[in-house]
Amino acid sequence: MTISNDSRARIKRAFEPIALGLGRLGLTPDGLTLVGFGITVVGAVLLGAQLWLLGGLVVFCGGVFDMFDGTLARATGKVSVLGAFMDSVFDRFGEAVVYVGLIAGLQAAGWAAGVVLAAAAMAAAFMVSYTRSKSEGLGFTAGTGMAAIGVMPREVRLVILSLGLVLAGVLGTTATTGSPSVAGVPTPTGIVVLEGALAIIAIGATITVIQRILHVRSQARQSANQEVRRTT
Repeated sequence: MTISNDSRARIKRAFEPIALGLGRLGLTPDGLTLVGFGITVVGAVLLGAQLWLLGGLVVFCGGVFDMFDGTLARATGKVSVLGAFMDSVFDRFGEAVVYVGLIAGLQAAGWAAGVVLAAAAMAAAFMVSYTRSKSEGLGFTAGTGMAAIGVMPREVRLVILSLGLVLAGVLGTTATTGSPSVAGVPTPTGIVVLEGALAIIAIGATITVIQRILHVRSQARQSANQEVRRTT
């Protein structure tokens, strides 16, 4: 399953009234980029403190908030190369910060397998972004074409990770009170859910990388064949 560019466009149009409302408050597209990044950093800090439920919700809000900057830029005619660059850089920066916070929290909680899976998920996620940026830099799949290739784009990763964190918080319990986990020792079910989410991201993102490599390979072969036909 993939998210088509048409589906992305419809989702972004749905957020347009909110983005325009934020714009009327004086926020610029670049300002929204920084605000979204700030929310994500707060979520990462919460994860480092093992506040799984709250951290998962804040991380998800930061990811959703990130949709507003590009939507506002398009709606107000302020689309720019610099803005696109800033958006992309802070997207990757935010994703990295979330995984660093998550790894810190997992390490503190003694989830050795979770630490490894989080590192694997982060590495695979960054390879998804790298294959897109490298292919576009070499002239393959220009524009947003590559974004629709693969089963695990950023939006899907965000949903799976947020769900895993929220469920780990709901299913976990503190060692002393037995209340929903805000810190402390999670139940085995909570551990399995979060580790399962990280494993899905790591595997799905790796599959996406392979899909994008094959897509570029196919384009390269088509380009080579066209060049041969022109010279014969």
